[in-house]
Amino acid sequence: MATLDGRVAIVTGAGQGLGAAEAAALAAAGARMVLNDLPGPALDAVVERIRTAGGTAVAVPGDVADMATGEALVKAAVDGFGGLDVLVNNAGVLRDRMIFSMSEQEWDTVVRVHLRGHFVTTRFATAWWRDRSKDEGGPVYARIVNTASEAFLLGSAGQANYAAAKGGIVSLTLATARGCARHGVRVNAICPRARTGMTGELMGPPPSGPDPMAPDRVAPLVVHLAGPGGARITGEVFVVHGGVVALLGPPTVRSVFRAATGTWTATELDAALGTVFTAEQPRPGFVCEETLPLAATTFGEPS
Repeated sequence: MATLDGRVAIVTGAGQGLGAAEAAALAAAGARMVLNDLPGPALDAVVERIRTAGGTAVAVPGDVADMATGEALVKAAVDGFGGLDVLVNNAGVLRDRMIFSMSEQEWDTVVRVHLRGHFVTTRFATAWWRDRSKDEGGPVYARIVNTASEAFLLGSAGQANYAAAKGGIVSLTLATARGCARHGVRVNAICPRARTGMTGELMGPPPSGPDPMAPDRVAPLVVHLAGPGGARITGEVFVVHGGVVALLGPPTVRSVFRAATGTWTATELDAALGTVFTAEQPRPGFVCEETLPLAATTFGEPS
């Protein structure tokens, strides 16, 4: 596991599930931790768990989508530990509903926590790294690990808000990777599968033995991307669960059609597109289902 001795890391959504596992793993690798979640005993317990194991951690509770919280997280890292090296954006919520039944609040809450929450912390972290890069005259050590989801690949039917937010996080990852590369910032996204409080009902109860979908199985990749090995990786998207790490490829062009005269007519379009779209009952085509069989069992189905 990559060493993070002396590094400083922020983890959002650190009070439980994936965030707690990632925070503990980063601390075990030597990072000094600034942890965020809504205020309460869950976040305090993770801080205490890290300290008991010999690590260093402080809590900065608050709404991750508030600009003041993002500013406070970076300030806590810089003022308390002398800098910032790693940002892990993990905070999230679910408000599952079919699109035709979804309320305005259900949409806004999910997009706000996931997508805006990623923006807020990224905005302050990258601004600090840019200033350090200018002061030092070159790239600095800077890592961001964002949390997307296979929901954006599959277009999850009952999660239009969640899938849209996760797709936005992938785009934010790519734009940040491009825009901040010269300052040394490396930005990647993970699509994790893990049995947590947020996914427990979907995945069902854990098996009697070791749980292949335990959040701890995701943490090693996060530590690697946050560590020295992450220097060579940016603008990538990984699916990770159990013993699997899958690197996604970018979208590809399926077919190209060209108008004979440079301007399409309705008849020509129908003839051209009709060579591809022939099914009587169409189904969404811009999806990626290749990740589904990577795990023998995920959602309680027999292996």
